[in-house]
Amino acid sequence: MSKDVSVNVHHVTRVEGHGNIVLDVKSGDIKEIQWQVPEAPRFFEAMLRGRHYDDLRPITSRICGICSIGHSLASLKATEDALDVSISDQSHILRRLAINGENMQSHILHIGYLVAPDLFGVGSVFPLVGSKHQDALLKIVQLHRLSNEMSDMICGRTTHPIRLVVGGFSMVPTEKQLREMKQRLTDAIQPTQDVATAVLSVADKLPDFSRETEYIGLSADNEYAFYDGYINSTDTGAFKDYKNYTDVMKEYIVSQSTAKYAKHHRKSYMVGALARYNLNSKQLHPLAKDVAKMFGLKPVCYNPYMNTIAQIVEFVHNIEDSILQIDALLDTTIKDEKPVKVNKRSGTGVGIVEVPRGILVHEYVIKNELCTKANCIIPTNQNHANIQHDMEELVPQILDKSEKEIELTLEMLVRAYDPCISCSTHYLTVTFE
Repeated sequence: MSKDVSVNVHHVTRVEGHGNIVLDVKSGDIKEIQWQVPEAPRFFEAMLRGRHYDDLRPITSRICGICSIGHSLASLKATEDALDVSISDQSHILRRLAINGENMQSHILHIGYLVAPDLFGVGSVFPLVGSKHQDALLKIVQLHRLSNEMSDMICGRTTHPIRLVVGGFSMVPTEKQLREMKQRLTDAIQPTQDVATAVLSVADKLPDFSRETEYIGLSADNEYAFYDGYINSTDTGAFKDYKNYTDVMKEYIVSQSTAKYAKHHRKSYMVGALARYNLNSKQLHPLAKDVAKMFGLKPVCYNPYMNTIAQIVEFVHNIEDSILQIDALLDTTIKDEKPVKVNKRSGTGVGIVEVPRGILVHEYVIKNELCTKANCIIPTNQNHANIQHDMEELVPQILDKSEKEIELTLEMLVRAYDPCISCSTHYLTVTFE
């Protein structure tokens, strides 16, 4: 096809942070396709050096305003691993509730405010107010509020939690609060199913694109893993020794990005809700399995646009799991937790959790109570290369579309990954030519 196409999207909208799409086609010949990350670098690993272990969690929660709970939990797991600190069963359950709450608030925000406008053919969420889709929008707002308030109840506030501490919690919810939250979660099941039905009605707007790639995430033998588990790959299987995470997550630098890329078995891999679904779908709770069936979602799904559908499935799973976790707490006597005695020892600790955008790693070396070295591998870092390779395979398939349609399809691809671009920029010296 003899056709010229020029796409230059400076800062893709409805994503966190700044990313650019550049496409140059001359007489049907693709000259350039780039997913660019121009964000200013941030130096959180350097900020941690010389800091007391109690400071590591509050600092690293600021890596991300959306995944601050997940960063806090990865940080605490790494600190506790380095210092040989164990947490109580109660704290373990509360941390699972915390990660459920964050996953819910992030997923419903992405589905309802960032992706829905594309599916309903509008430029933002605001035109949906007063439209025939207003009921679905109001339910999305309701579910987002519930998710935020669940995070408040467990963590003290929605963003940058204050109750998560080394060894457990500084304050825990009351039995009354937990019972009320359980009822609210139960009441939220029907509105969630209604939102899923609304998305299903426009799901044909998701591009039919497939590129075989590797999917990496946490897995566990007895649950759909978020807080605990081992690293798993659809290509190579399980890696039980989590401290060797760099054997899987091999970061490297490219000239077009201030964020590192990552690869493992292939030239790229994907993390996030679709990766978790592809690895762990058999361990979803029943209602979540029903929603996956509604959309015809089956593992292994190689369509990155279906990451949004996997988020809907996970949202339902998080509700079901949270109800079960609250029941487990209510079956015991909820106790205020005393500060844990921390051994004054040196050590290296690794903390791995799943956050909304994928598998997250924190590693610390602690000597004499001070952090001497830190490494954080962010989910969006691990997705950048996959976005680039998706674009390279997608563009030849859509060159028959108008330039405007090509641009929208590429923007939707980036949005499907739900990237947290600012969180991923950790590299300093880049020369743009």
